[in-house]
Amino acid sequence: MNKILAIASLSTLLMAGTALADTTLKLVEVITSPERTETLKGIVKTFEDANPGTKVEITSLPWGQAFEKFATMVSAGETPDVVEMPDNWVALYSNNGALESLEPYLAKWEYTAGLTPRTLEMGRLTKNTVYQLPYGFYLRAMFYNKKLLAEAGVAELPKTLDEFRAASEKVSKLPGKYGYCLRGGPGGLNGWVMFAASMAGNNTFFKPDGTSTFADPGWAKGVKYVIDLYKDGLAPKDSINWGFNEVVGGFYSGTCAFLDQDPDALISIAERMKPEDYGVMPFPKGPDGKAFPTIGYGGWSMFANSEHKDLAWKLIATLDSPEGNIAWNKRIGALPIHKAAESDPFYAGDQFKGWFAELADPNVTPTVMPTHLEEFAFFKDSLVIKTSQQALLGEITPDDLAKQWADYLTAAQQKFLSAK
Repeated sequence: MNKILAIASLSTLLMAGTALADTTLKLVEVITSPERTETLKGIVKTFEDANPGTKVEITSLPWGQAFEKFATMVSAGETPDVVEMPDNWVALYSNNGALESLEPYLAKWEYTAGLTPRTLEMGRLTKNTVYQLPYGFYLRAMFYNKKLLAEAGVAELPKTLDEFRAASEKVSKLPGKYGYCLRGGPGGLNGWVMFAASMAGNNTFFKPDGTSTFADPGWAKGVKYVIDLYKDGLAPKDSINWGFNEVVGGFYSGTCAFLDQDPDALISIAERMKPEDYGVMPFPKGPDGKAFPTIGYGGWSMFANSEHKDLAWKLIATLDSPEGNIAWNKRIGALPIHKAAESDPFYAGDQFKGWFAELADPNVTPTVMPTHLEEFAFFKDSLVIKTSQQALLGEITPDDLAKQWADYLTAAQQKFLSAK
């Protein structure tokens, strides 16, 4: 009898071991590059080593087709346990009940108290609930060339838009040099929004009835401010067509002294400039003493129908732990989510001071674009480029530009409100 019981017990243990070994978590990555994926695999291995018998199956989707491909996966019932969730997807998947609230897990997590205030603030933008725990932030700040500023006689870094204009004027008097690396081509909307919102003193895109604020006096004044920088020769003439690579190149080549960009620009700049030759400062403040740099972020979400929620949380916790998060953000060029990261040697240099200062300043409000509008992609990637270039060339007035943008966004927002 004892032998039978022993055999039965052994069989039970073996079956349990087999079941444990068969536990597979599905993880989908949606912003993909070979180096990025290898970094992800390394952090995932740490999780697997700490949870014997659990394997993580990683699916990497190319960003250009990620939205459609992931939506197809979800509609087919092929949902992952954990997904890399861009900021502009959260509302879509949380509003239909697809995502699990991470609040109960965060309440018990040892690292929650060490998260930056912005991390939880951004994580709770939808229904005041963390459906996506951010892993890092793409926050705009202002790069500056120390050599050019010194050569132009700019003794103090500009803290206001008026001071920024004055500093740009001084630099632009140097032969072949300019104050501002204007992004007049693809991806240029961020700059227009930051200057306009900071001049207006608020970053509210819409009034309660859905009317866009872009044509309001403060916003329109900010639009004119950018146009005047270009028309008055404070930005390179060919910057009307510049995209990311061109503005970053214009900065590290020493063509212009100021560049507003995310931390991912550091990857190229640090390869070509000495650390002592440049720095990053907070975006200049407007007349009301406020600034509104744009922010984008990604994070990790758990699907509500996961059959392994505790393990899925452990995976997210590993990815967003201080060790995993810093390794991840060093690779992708984003700001980390932990307060302690500021003391990490990688982030402790002058290059990161501007971003950390923005995140800590109560008079700086990161601006999230109105990506909830299905018309936003066309607005950002087509309409803004065409019309802003017309305004920079003097073919339409600043007020015309502001009105065209306001009319388009008003129609889109009112359509969105009527469908709710």
